[in-house]
Amino acid sequence: MTVQLFIPCFIDQLYPQVGMNTVKILEKVGCTVQYNANQTCCGQPAYNAGYVQEAKSVSEKFISDFTGSEYIIAPSGSCIGYVRGCFEEIFDNTSYHNDAKAITKRSFELSEFLVDILRIEHLGASCKAIATYHDACGALRECGIKTSPRKLLAHVEGLTIHEMKECETCCGFGGTFAVKYEPISIGMAQTKVSSALAVDAEYIISTDISCLMHLDAYIKHNDINIQTAHLADILCMGW
Repeated sequence: MTVQLFIPCFIDQLYPQVGMNTVKILEKVGCTVQYNANQTCCGQPAYNAGYVQEAKSVSEKFISDFTGSEYIIAPSGSCIGYVRGCFEEIFDNTSYHNDAKAITKRSFELSEFLVDILRIEHLGASCKAIATYHDACGALRECGIKTSPRKLLAHVEGLTIHEMKECETCCGFGGTFAVKYEPISIGMAQTKVSSALAVDAEYIISTDISCLMHLDAYIKHNDINIQTAHLADILCMGW
C-alpha cells in the first residue's frame, strides 16, 4: 500500500525524529511512503487565530500538494482534525469543493490508520516504564480518537499504562491560547502534569507534539522528574 505522509509544522521544525519514526512505522507495516517535499502547513494555525482567508490560501496549497487517491497519514490529531472538520466548510461553493470533500475522507492520524484501517496493533516495540496517556483535544474531540493509541501501547513490551484522572482535560496549549492567556495555560499544564505524577507515570504519551511541547516546557521549567514522548517514538523503541 502506498501512503502520502504529511508532516506538521511543529514536527518539521522542532521534532524531526517524530517524522522519521512515523516513516519507520509505516514502512515496518508494509507501506510505501511518499513524501512531497513542497508541502507546508495545513492552514490550522491561521484558521484558529481567526485569519480564515489566509488559512484558506494555505489549505488550497495543501490540497494541491496531496493530489491522488492514497491515504494521507500524519502523526498529529489536530492537523487531521482541522482537515476533516474545516475543509468542506472553507471550500463550500468553490472550485475546490469536491477536492476538499475527497481529501477529508482519506486523511488519517497515525494510530487510527494503523488500528482502524490496517488492523495492526502489535509493532514489536519494547519500553520498560510506567506511562500515562494524554488525549489531545484535536485527536479526541475532532477525530474521535480514543482507543487506537491505547491498543497500540498495550502491546509495547514492558510498558505499563496507568490512566490519569485528567486524561481528557486540555493541556492548556491551544496554539495562541497559550500566548494570550498564559497564566490559565500554565495552570492547565500544572493540572495535567500533577495528574500524571499522581499515577506514578514516568512518561506522558500523546499523539500531538504541540501538547507535549507545552507540557515539557512546564516540566523542565519546574524541574519535574517526568518525560514526554510522542506515540510514534514509543512505538519505535526496542526495534
